[in-house]
Amino acid sequence: MKTRQRRLPRRIREQQMLDAAIVVFSRGDYHTVSVEEIAAVAGTSKPTVYQYMGSKEGIFTACVSREADRLVAAVRSAVHDPMAPPGEDPLNRGMRAFFAFVTANRDSWTVLYRRAALQGEPFARETARTRDRVTAEVAALISGCAHTALSSQDADLLARIAVSTADAFADWLLEHPEECPESMADQVTELTWSHLRNLCGPPVGA
Repeated sequence: MKTRQRRLPRRIREQQMLDAAIVVFSRGDYHTVSVEEIAAVAGTSKPTVYQYMGSKEGIFTACVSREADRLVAAVRSAVHDPMAPPGEDPLNRGMRAFFAFVTANRDSWTVLYRRAALQGEPFARETARTRDRVTAEVAALISGCAHTALSSQDADLLARIAVSTADAFADWLLEHPEECPESMADQVTELTWSHLRNLCGPPVGA
């Protein structure tokens, strides 16, 4: 007598399908990836994937949205960590969390910043929104650490420099796994504070 397999809750099953989709989309172009491939990696059928996730565009959009939320949450949590040692640089914590995410989630980064950005709308818009969210976090942090009053425009410019540099370093890191993520985080942090010192003196606590 066969034992009836217990069905997983819909939320868990959807996450498993997204996990599979991230892997598949990271390996090939959006237009060449098939829902059959995603279903195979997820261990289910094509009709089931459509039933849970809708169209291929819907699947890809859900992947980009979920990974964007995970990335922003990782950076935000590190920056605002209440258990961090006194005097520790919150920007450096955020950058270390960023590079740790990229290193541990290479497929996610590939989908979020390489595949999505090249596909046009609506995917590129979600990638831009993710970058804006991270930039806003960094800009607020820079403003709070500035030795003197810093205009919102200057804070935003510094944040954009930091985030753009981190993006470029992340791509380099994926192509050169021998590089140290912590060292890259330190370099981005120092570059950001160097620009800040040129604007208005050293950051608070520096």
